[in-house]
Amino acid sequence: MEKIGVIGLGYVGLPLAVEFGKIISVVGFDINESRIKELKDGFDRTLEVDKEELKKASKLSFTTNRQDLKDVNYFIITVPTPVDEYKKPDLTPLIKASETVGKVLKKGDIVIYESTVYPGCTEEDCVPVLEKFSDLKFNVDFFCGYSPERINPGDKQHRLPNIKKVTSGSTPEMAERVDQLYKKIIVAGTHKASSIKVAEAAKVIENSQRDINIAFVNELSLIFERMNIDTHEVLEAAGTKWNFLPYKPGLVGGHCIGVDPYYLTYKADSLGYYPQVILAGRRINDNMGVHVANRVIKLMTQNDLSVKAAKILVLGITFKENCPDIRNSRAIDVIRELQSFGADVEVYDPHADNEEVQHEYGLSLVQELNKKYSAIVLAVSHSEFKSLKWEEIKNLNTIIYDVKGFLGKSEVTARL
Repeated sequence: MEKIGVIGLGYVGLPLAVEFGKIISVVGFDINESRIKELKDGFDRTLEVDKEELKKASKLSFTTNRQDLKDVNYFIITVPTPVDEYKKPDLTPLIKASETVGKVLKKGDIVIYESTVYPGCTEEDCVPVLEKFSDLKFNVDFFCGYSPERINPGDKQHRLPNIKKVTSGSTPEMAERVDQLYKKIIVAGTHKASSIKVAEAAKVIENSQRDINIAFVNELSLIFERMNIDTHEVLEAAGTKWNFLPYKPGLVGGHCIGVDPYYLTYKADSLGYYPQVILAGRRINDNMGVHVANRVIKLMTQNDLSVKAAKILVLGITFKENCPDIRNSRAIDVIRELQSFGADVEVYDPHADNEEVQHEYGLSLVQELNKKYSAIVLAVSHSEFKSLKWEEIKNLNTIIYDVKGFLGKSEVTARL
């Protein structure tokens, strides 16, 4: 009988475990004991799965005990793949997860990776770990697959079952088995890639392409600002052409777009090719937070507002709108730069968890807005922010800088 083990129950792993858990026996494994306790109590702090959905997954169980994975014959690894402080891939979570699986791996088992990696990582970095800890031989005793995740945190429209899934396997037979497994839950269908490397490459370029497109419009905003032209008006005009791509300027963070390109460039560099376009895009996007902060300071001085000890409000610390995920949020770049000028920066975010923000960034969120601020930076376009009385705030001689182009031009002092 088929039994699936999902290793890592974050934004990617939990929705996957829940969908499979409606029809197949699934063991959801995570090393975070508090996370497992919350899930057993029917609560998902990522807000990707509600209590009713968890109840529907009647064949799903949760554990922190590796021994509970012994009867599993399909292992699906969905752990994070971050970069370190030097923008190099940090494979530690992936290697540790592979060790865990290797210790319970049996003959005939299939290990499927969903984490974003560079082409070749599954077979070159993960397989040797599986072989070492299992004493089994790859493509003889056990097999591998790769099916890149396409979860979009906070998106209630594009859910796991209705997003087409790329699949692959280490042999043609295993590729078919992996494909058939995912077809059980993916309504939108699957695309079976010719090899694991092709599937890995497809995933890493999806977000790299988006990163480069955003970098292009970010660079346009830097140019048009010097020309005193509103970038959003330019994009609106250009968007009347049928094939113009509708990207907007902004801060590029999160666990995918701001990270994945570095996996591709790392691999390219190791092969003796120095990527130029991808890294140029990354440099532009990585510097946008500092640019936003400096623009706000400039607007304050132009309006005779003192900067030192000035109260500045940053709206939003999550990496995207209407989502609690604070991982790799580039709003922190704006905050740190403003603080470097001596400003007293407060952060308000109704979607973020205060304890997580304190742990990750050393910041305490304010719980209500009842002060007069010298400047307000709209860093994240949470829907709650739309109802603030922007015209009145602007009339109080408060600088309003809209990073997202979320508000009307008349409601703000300036937009990115």
